[in-house]
Amino acid sequence: MEKNWSVSLEHGDYENNLELVVEGAIEAVRQTAKGFYVNVVTPANLGNPNDYLTEALLLFFGNKVDTKFIDQCGCGGYVLRVWKNK
Repeated sequence: MEKNWSVSLEHGDYENNLELVVEGAIEAVRQTAKGFYVNVVTPANLGNPNDYLTEALLLFFGNKVDTKFIDQCGCGGYVLRVWKNK
């Protein structure tokens, strides 16, 4: 995707499935074009994505991505911004 965008991984099957959230985030980053970012919205009950998702994305993509925890949104979920830089 050649634009900045967001993907919601906070409801339904994602709510209690850490593995599914990680898989969904990896797929979202794959779809993001170099030079753009995706805001990955994660379930509230899994906690801060810096505690589990950042490491998984860096292990998978290496230095091709940068991440930044943005905030907890009003809906309760958390937002992790992932830039694709290479």
